[in-house]
Amino acid sequence: MTEKKRIFQVKNRNSLNIDRIAFFGRTYAEYMDMFDLDESLLRQGQILDCPAGASSFAAEAHKLGINVTACDILYDLTSDELMEKGKKDLQHVFEKFDEVTHLYVWKYYKDKDGVMALRSRALEIFANDFPVGSKEGRYVQAEMPYLPFSDRTFSLVLSSNLLFLYGDRLDFDFHVACIKELLRVCSGEVRMFPLIGLDFKPYPYLDDILSSLDSDGIKVEIVEVPFEFQKGANRMLKLKVI
Repeated sequence: MTEKKRIFQVKNRNSLNIDRIAFFGRTYAEYMDMFDLDESLLRQGQILDCPAGASSFAAEAHKLGINVTACDILYDLTSDELMEKGKKDLQHVFEKFDEVTHLYVWKYYKDKDGVMALRSRALEIFANDFPVGSKEGRYVQAEMPYLPFSDRTFSLVLSSNLLFLYGDRLDFDFHVACIKELLRVCSGEVRMFPLIGLDFKPYPYLDDILSSLDSDGIKVEIVEVPFEFQKGANRMLKLKVI
């Protein structure tokens, strides 16, 4: 075995090596912990989940009378097409997952089957709600960093599992443009989670982004949350529009 091959194998054991930006999502309960939310905050105004993927947060929140708009690049597809893609991406990710289970914290979830069950549940709830929700305007197709909303439309913006997580394939300028766009449509707070990549390392240019935001007069906080699955992914970025 060559030295090059040995290095490649070590890298594989310390990174979730997937070949796509996966289309799957989390449940309402997971969102509450990932973003350290409470229902009183959610009922204060309009909320944007972007990118929402196949998360069931918007669907479950709607049943509770909470106003959530979900936004994603793939929402021009049909419910059946989204369900099929979600299933394929779930299978792909969890085939690779076995290589790196040692890099996860097994407290919030009991085991791999438990994680997959929640991802499948979120996908099913989302797909069932999508046809009606799209007609009602609760699901909106858009490609970051351009959102079809007026300035300061939402009192709270939630963004998870895209920026920072896929920092190896989404460049710095894209990150900055997306964060500025999320801030543009927000009148209150933008919350982002997680702050590490698929390699389980902090996003390398986070300090540069935070410095830029601070210069623009944005209040920046990094806050610990009651959720950790990837080791070290127990903090969110909270941006306050002043």
